[in-house]
Amino acid sequence: MTDVGGSAGVGTPARRSVDLDGFLDLLDLIEVDENTFVGKHPAQVASRTFGGQLVAQALVAAGRTVSGDRPVHAINAHFIRGGDVKADIEYRVERHRDGRAFANRQVTAYQNGSELFVMLAAFQDFRAGLEHSVEVPEVAYPEDLPPLGDHFEGYEDRLQMFVNALKPIDMRYANDPAWIMRGTGEKLNHNRVWMRADGPLPDDPNVHVATLGYASDTTVLDSIITTHGLSWGLDRIVAATVNHSIWFHRPFRFDDWVLYSTESPVAAGSRGLATGRFFSRTGELVATVVQEGLIRHFPARG
Repeated sequence: MTDVGGSAGVGTPARRSVDLDGFLDLLDLIEVDENTFVGKHPAQVASRTFGGQLVAQALVAAGRTVSGDRPVHAINAHFIRGGDVKADIEYRVERHRDGRAFANRQVTAYQNGSELFVMLAAFQDFRAGLEHSVEVPEVAYPEDLPPLGDHFEGYEDRLQMFVNALKPIDMRYANDPAWIMRGTGEKLNHNRVWMRADGPLPDDPNVHVATLGYASDTTVLDSIITTHGLSWGLDRIVAATVNHSIWFHRPFRFDDWVLYSTESPVAAGSRGLATGRFFSRTGELVATVVQEGLIRHFPARG
């Protein structure tokens, strides 16, 4: 990618997809009282609650309790149990601090009296100050790359979990996905994926933050397995998110293209660490992600 500010295809898609409408329904939490909210699951579910859903709904719950112009600037989340996809999730918010410029919240997700997930969230008013960031990687423009569905052709039976999943995010791989590289024997220690909501989002900044939070749990662990030439669905891999952190650096819209650039600095002790950076179309670093996941590979015998 050379001319980062290129205009072709820039902007928001004209219509929302059905899956994006379904995702926005997930963000429409039921308010039980001023500190308690209930979220539901989508129709398309896996065996347990998707971690990005917990992050997104918890961000909405926490954001609803913060008044004034104090956007979220950091979250740190831990996943304790797998969620039951047939049951609603209760989010309880604890208000640790409400200062003039700062606010701090803790959100705990419950099902049937058991804790699923705990997230600390920090909010701060956005003020001008020193600025610098790393450069955006050189990749092709998203409109020059095939949609995600094209990469599933011929793999539908082995990748049913991904094919049938809720897809509110338009994703364009700038490199081959793991399952394609598995067939060619390629190994890659990083992944680059363009993302945006599959349709226009409301202007509420909290919705854009929650959508990025949801998307941040997709593709981030890919670099752990592609470093070893492995693939979801084609190799026997057990993976689960252990903890997840995001730092939000600048305002952004998630119905415009952003580049999710991820890599894995280390894997050890049956866990892998992955880092990710979200860059705007104009090359600004808008958010940084760090995720630790349980990764267990069971090689085929023979």
